[in-house]
Amino acid sequence: MRKTICNFKLLVILFISTITIFAKEVKIDIISFNDFHGNVAEDTREKGKNIGMAKMVGYINSAREKNPNLIVVSGGDNYQGTAISNLTFGLPVTKMMKSLKLTASAVGNHEFDWGSERIANWAKDGEFDYLAANIYDKKSNTPVKWAKPYKIITIDGVKIALVGFSTCETQYQTKAEFVQDVKFIPAEEAAKQWVKYLKDGKAKEGKPDVIIALTHIPSEQKDEKVLGEELTKLANVDGIDAIITGHSHRTVSGYLNNKPVIQAYKYGRALGRLELTFNDNKIVKIQPSVDMVSQRKSDIISDKDTELLLEKDKKDLAPLLNEKLGVLKTDITHDRAGGLSQLGYWATDVMRKSAGAQIGLTNGGGLRRTLYKGDLTMGDMYEIMPFDNQLVVVKVTGKELKKLIDHGIGADFMTDGQFAGLKVRYNPNLPYEHRITDIELEDGTPIKDDEVYTVATNDFIVSGGDRYDFSKAIEINDLFIPIRDVLVKEVKKSKTIKKSDISSILVADTTAGKTIKYLIKSGDNLDKISKEFGISVGKLVETNNIQNPNLIYSGKEILIPAN
Repeated sequence: MRKTICNFKLLVILFISTITIFAKEVKIDIISFNDFHGNVAEDTREKGKNIGMAKMVGYINSAREKNPNLIVVSGGDNYQGTAISNLTFGLPVTKMMKSLKLTASAVGNHEFDWGSERIANWAKDGEFDYLAANIYDKKSNTPVKWAKPYKIITIDGVKIALVGFSTCETQYQTKAEFVQDVKFIPAEEAAKQWVKYLKDGKAKEGKPDVIIALTHIPSEQKDEKVLGEELTKLANVDGIDAIITGHSHRTVSGYLNNKPVIQAYKYGRALGRLELTFNDNKIVKIQPSVDMVSQRKSDIISDKDTELLLEKDKKDLAPLLNEKLGVLKTDITHDRAGGLSQLGYWATDVMRKSAGAQIGLTNGGGLRRTLYKGDLTMGDMYEIMPFDNQLVVVKVTGKELKKLIDHGIGADFMTDGQFAGLKVRYNPNLPYEHRITDIELEDGTPIKDDEVYTVATNDFIVSGGDRYDFSKAIEINDLFIPIRDVLVKEVKKSKTIKKSDISSILVADTTAGKTIKYLIKSGDNLDKISKEFGISVGKLVETNNIQNPNLIYSGKEILIPAN
């Protein structure tokens, strides 16, 4: 009998111990989206990929049923991008954020498109927090008041810190007037400060068990390798356990410096997930993944309440959005992967002719998507050009014109520039901003360095957006006409968009061999120049008849022969 009692006690102890062990394990999911760009309506076309806000909420509701320990976050660029969002300054997106029970969002560059004063209201109305540890007010030299550096959430006794970071590219990928009062500290510098602050237990919520960087910082993935200049520096900061990224519209799920990194493509077409496993409040594992929901959106059940919210907004705006402007017999494509697009050529051609200029020029990112065949509506026009940029006419020399066009060819930080009124040949193997080998007006007249040309462009790049440099323009005349209005007027007039043969407008030629001129800068030497252009020092000496290879002068031009 005594032995039986002892065995029973032992079993009870083992049972309680087992329960205690299992009770210490906590699983928490962080689901993320990024670069949503106002795509609240489901794309119902045959090959449509956007799942829309109702299915976004439905997906999250289902995930929350499976694991109540769920955090939903955004990597920024939430609002700007579609007519229904732009015309209401993001009202339906804010409703979606509230329905998602969003915890926090990074601050994207497009959060500034209507001025930073709207950011705080979006967060308040959507019942979430914007996080930005590296955006500082210039006057006070402290983090901006409309966003928090970090946020700590406690779930099942586990404390998770989210620290927000924005890309420094925002400084030139946003209208200068909207970011003139703030500065962007390199993410890794701000991270070191705030990670130490949190690790030292200085936060009122206490010391976190894990630190996640919630960012609008670009990333990409080649094979299994995760890449990104800003990202790599941030990933090297000790104390960060995982990184959620955005901005570059890529699908990323991997590791950098042994830290999990995710990015969920764009427009809600994918959702990222970090599966966190804790044991006794210690992080055991973080598993990254991306769910390409666009590929199975028919299986996702929409949230009915969210559907009703969207339908009300659509009904209110229907008279404007559904206004038929014309009909397209074929797609007018805009592939932002690179090169001159059909849409880019058409838009800049309309711009130049409307302004009476010889050349039209815009940044490729100013146009957002292809125009699909069928009825062409006002809503479509807002979606291809969601920005309220104005038409500007500038006068520049041929030398500066060539630089402006060259700047838009093959940049690694922006979509290729779009233009009309010119024919350009370039060698993609030459260094960036030195790739043009031949440039002429569309009628075949060669561009001369010292002649003056008129260019119709937009106020965003004239003010330095996307690093365009108009500082040497002879004259700048802002017409204060929204470019979208110019495009709409043309469609109404012609009832369609003409698809042009642009095969001879921008031609890549790896055999192109024109010698180019290079202006020697302070600190240059022949060895440095030869490495930049892939030309031997001997070839530079021979081409330029240099008497002393160790003596060159800044401000002088030398010729760079083709390979």
